[in-house]
Amino acid sequence: MAKKRLLIIGQDKDTLSGIQSVFPVKEWQLLSTENFLSAREVVKDGAEPQVIIAKLEDSEEVFLDYLKELHADIPFVEWIIVTATQEKEYSTEIEEVAFDFVNQPLDLKRIQKLVKRALRASLLRQRLNSYSEADSSRYSIKAFLGKSEPVKKVKGLLEQLKSVPLTSMVITGETGTGKGLAAGIVHYSGQRKNGPFIELNCAALPRELLESQLFGHEAGAFTGAKSRHKGLFEQADGGTLFLDEIGDMDLELQSKLLKAIEEQKIRRLGSEKEINIDVQIIAATGLDLQQAVIQGDFRDDLYHRLSVFHVELPALRERKEDLLDLVPHFIAEYNSKAKKNVNYISDETWELLLEYDWPGNVRELRNVLERCVLLSQSDVLPVEWLQLKQEMAANIDREKSAFDEDALIIPLDGSLALDDMEKIIIEAALDRTQFNVAEAARLLKTTRQTLRYRIKKFHITS
Repeated sequence: MAKKRLLIIGQDKDTLSGIQSVFPVKEWQLLSTENFLSAREVVKDGAEPQVIIAKLEDSEEVFLDYLKELHADIPFVEWIIVTATQEKEYSTEIEEVAFDFVNQPLDLKRIQKLVKRALRASLLRQRLNSYSEADSSRYSIKAFLGKSEPVKKVKGLLEQLKSVPLTSMVITGETGTGKGLAAGIVHYSGQRKNGPFIELNCAALPRELLESQLFGHEAGAFTGAKSRHKGLFEQADGGTLFLDEIGDMDLELQSKLLKAIEEQKIRRLGSEKEINIDVQIIAATGLDLQQAVIQGDFRDDLYHRLSVFHVELPALRERKEDLLDLVPHFIAEYNSKAKKNVNYISDETWELLLEYDWPGNVRELRNVLERCVLLSQSDVLPVEWLQLKQEMAANIDREKSAFDEDALIIPLDGSLALDDMEKIIIEAALDRTQFNVAEAARLLKTTRQTLRYRIKKFHITS
């Protein structure tokens, strides 16, 4: 796994040593320079940090010039700016670039939390940008998103299958894990990519209609068959026939399917003539086919014929780290479709996404994010529209309890002036976010600059 990259500018040796102590070298590539000029050389040499901790020593104008020059080379970096005092207000340009401000001496625990949040924000913006600009094929192997070990295994197998002359294979996995995507990848990256890719859901049709769809029929073959119909086997000739939910296929029809796969010949309903075909079969199911064979619901010989090559897709709960790839991708997709600009996900939302087990897998994740983007009113992904199922009830209740403990009861008996009430609310928000002004501003739905003004106005200190 690639290391996370942190650049530290302008810190003394003791402070630098303290920062380095909380970021293990196994996970982090730590870079440090004495000033911005040295930092530019580091970036020019190819090191692109995701987070920068920079000390504001020069005048604000000089600092801003340096910051702009460096930021132009690494636009997706997040800046944590170290200042001598929290009383000072900074220009709007610096406020807009800064992820947050910290004061000296540094609180290492807070620095650790801030850097992790800043890294997450950097990765999110970078991925949203890359996904928005990408014009890669829908069914390239890259389209199977994720970097987890289970996904690496799936991609490795799909990569191997590119050069294999397949006649049949089976893809298994829970509903929503991406079986259709995997089938498309096998076809469009394989030796039959220039042929047709025909899909059929075996669970969506009754037995008689399914047989007609697969093998075709002649005029008069059955009531309502007014003309000849080419079945999907013929339509897929030279390419791939993808049979989704094959575990729901009738046993008698399974027998005909096996014969067609082995002989590469089919016969339309109502015809005595056999038709030669050249079709690759990819079957998919969410069922345990071995158990179905034992129970007599699936033919043993068809199972073995299909499962010469077998790709098993992992459930999303087994690869939750891939949410860091999947979530930005889907948000970018629905931003484009709905002309929205969602580009921020709160820590609370990330926690809910990561804690949920996703019984509907990637399909459920996609649907949840589509709803959130469509109903968003700002650039923030709205946590209230996640509406995750009952499995998350206990976690949500805990979140609410934590909030309730911090709830405010403000008397309206005339004992407090409006300014007093405002000060109490701001102090509560700052206390809840451990004096993270950026987080507190988001809670209060205001800007950091406005909140800093009020912190100064009410003489609030951490």
